[in-house]
Amino acid sequence: MECINILVLITAQTRLKTYMLSKSETSELLEKFSSIWPKETIPKVKNIKVYEVDENTRLLVAEETVAVQIKDKILPFVGNQREVLEQFPSVTVDMGAVRFVCDGARVMRPGIISFGSFKKSEIVWVKDQTHDKALAVGIALEDSEIAKTMIKGSIVENLHYVGDNIWEAYKQI
Repeated sequence: MECINILVLITAQTRLKTYMLSKSETSELLEKFSSIWPKETIPKVKNIKVYEVDENTRLLVAEETVAVQIKDKILPFVGNQREVLEQFPSVTVDMGAVRFVCDGARVMRPGIISFGSFKKSEIVWVKDQTHDKALAVGIALEDSEIAKTMIKGSIVENLHYVGDNIWEAYKQI
């Protein structure tokens, strides 16, 4: 049984393609960051190391800042330093929603107990009410002011969460 676990780990590790972006590619990527992320969170670096998780998903590592690129979206990594995540708006969910959020479910209005201020399509991170821990990062499906008035429905599209394949790939780095 132990041999099978080791084989799975080796197989998973060999799937992660790693490379450095050129200075021009890094500059282009940092421009994308600056259009989406708060200025305080954008790393001042010359090169970014890329770990390809799969065809559409990449981990972007620049010094201490880690970002996730899923297709054309660049999100903060859930395990990032708290200071990076706190630059983005958040929602806090009750403990009953934690299991679902950590399984990749959309963040639904009934599970949210408090809101930051955000607009539709902005990056939002999700935290739990008891421990104040980051659970997920996603894209707002509604403005926070509209979401507060809703009784049911999806509020945040969950794109990256604790325990997903990105999270597991980061543990290998």
